[in-house]
Amino acid sequence: MYSTAISLSSAAAATAVAGATRPGGVIRPAELRFCGLRREALGLRSPRVPPQAAARRKAAAAAAANGNGAAVSGGFDYDLVIIGAGVGGHGAALHAVEKGLKTAIIEGDVVGGTCVNRGCVPSKALLAVSGRMRELHDEHHMKSLGLQVSSAGYDRQAVADHANNLASKIRGNLTNSMKALGVDILTGFASIVGKQKVRYGKIGFPDNEITARNIIIATGSVPFVPNGIEIDGKTVFTSDHALKLESVPDWIAIVGSGYIGLEFSDVYTALGSEVTFVEALDQLMPGFDPEIAKLAQRILINPRKIDYHTGVFASKITPAKDGKPVLIELIDAKTKEHKETLEVDAALIATGRAPFTKGLGLENVNVVTQRGFVPVDERMQVMDADGNAVPNLYCIGDANGKLMLAHAASAQGISVVEQITGKDNILNHLSIPAACFTHPEISMVGLTEPQAREKADKEGFEISVVKTSFKANTKALAENEGDGLAKMIFRHDTGEILGVHILGLHAADLIHEASNAIALGTRVQDIKFAVHAHPTLSEVLDELFKAAKVNAAISHSVNEPVAA
Repeated sequence: MYSTAISLSSAAAATAVAGATRPGGVIRPAELRFCGLRREALGLRSPRVPPQAAARRKAAAAAAANGNGAAVSGGFDYDLVIIGAGVGGHGAALHAVEKGLKTAIIEGDVVGGTCVNRGCVPSKALLAVSGRMRELHDEHHMKSLGLQVSSAGYDRQAVADHANNLASKIRGNLTNSMKALGVDILTGFASIVGKQKVRYGKIGFPDNEITARNIIIATGSVPFVPNGIEIDGKTVFTSDHALKLESVPDWIAIVGSGYIGLEFSDVYTALGSEVTFVEALDQLMPGFDPEIAKLAQRILINPRKIDYHTGVFASKITPAKDGKPVLIELIDAKTKEHKETLEVDAALIATGRAPFTKGLGLENVNVVTQRGFVPVDERMQVMDADGNAVPNLYCIGDANGKLMLAHAASAQGISVVEQITGKDNILNHLSIPAACFTHPEISMVGLTEPQAREKADKEGFEISVVKTSFKANTKALAENEGDGLAKMIFRHDTGEILGVHILGLHAADLIHEASNAIALGTRVQDIKFAVHAHPTLSEVLDELFKAAKVNAAISHSVNEPVAA
């Protein structure tokens, strides 16, 4: 997962911008998994539907009886056209075919979008290398396990090739999965030219025009580069360039200490670089739960070759040239007075991402973007300039800005397909987990403690917080990885889980038990009876749930086991 725009970045604030294949090669939709996301188990709740909406969805469900490749009723070329073949578009396309919709997906670049080509996938390859380098260089850790390791090194080009090859492999898997299910993959840049009508084509070639009963915009995002920063792609660059790992600078400044910046600090320091963070707010990692951020600083920042400047903007960054270093001018975030000028070998701009929505032809359907984001309602239906839902037009993923995570885009796409095939469906975004793949990892779902307290004060209920340490977990101690914490915020009166935050070994994997509990509405007093294998890291969550005390008036028991 590549999370992108959760924390306020230094320079952004400175400019005030705010396949499972069966014998015979047949792939069944139900067997497909994508970026670790089970498409069948998203925990989507179904609220009551107004009679008029129910009638419309019933009609839509009847129209969706065509298989892909079958004639579409109403004179449309397709039941569904998706603009953008990234994570969100891919997830929507596969679910649409599973629902019997004739589907096409239009891509102007390469299949996989940001996540596969310039985000989640290649970054995890680099982080896999950094994790192993850290372990091999940690002499105390190795000796405690009884291991003796000679000096470890790395081949920069081989590391870069590993990331590139992984992206190519996943990109091929995604392309083949859509082709195998009969999704038409159309190449070119697309725009909406009218109601249920899309034009697409390549530069220098004639355009094509198709019609669709429904259209999903899934165009994703691009790195956000604030004013005053000059990108040369070599010494001043974004995550797009950094993932190519064309060099490992001796000293690199990372502007922004959110997920992207933190992950790259893990990579660069493991490969030998010194890192300087530049953050606009008064503390590092402003998007994280404050307690987790404080612990993360103690584990991930302080022991490493990392220093930082907080409460400052990078007002101007000039690439290295003519033998001179990269120059970064820092100003005070409040007074705007010049503080100092940094001279470094390179600068990574990790200031979040901006929606890629220009040229979509939204003006043709009376839609005005908000800071580039396409306005949508809770069902991802696009809203026009007058505040009305645009019929048959939806937007998912980074382009709508609701939650800029790859798996959130896929979940939104699946939710939209449910909508257009007659089943009302509203995605609970508070149940969608996020993770930062540092060593150790950080993960979270739901509200932070300050957010939960604010909600409690506003709505008039009490919250409770419980915590457990990885130092109490047998599996973590066996790995000599006892640094870590898990905390849960929940309603003291009902047992509703409001948020879970984890820092520790495999935190990104552990969070899903909590996210599924939130999605399914499972309360603490119920989930505490679940059985966890021993000894496993999952017992960190087990202890967390068991530590919670709920003042619920009604006693709940676990479900009876299913008879064999």
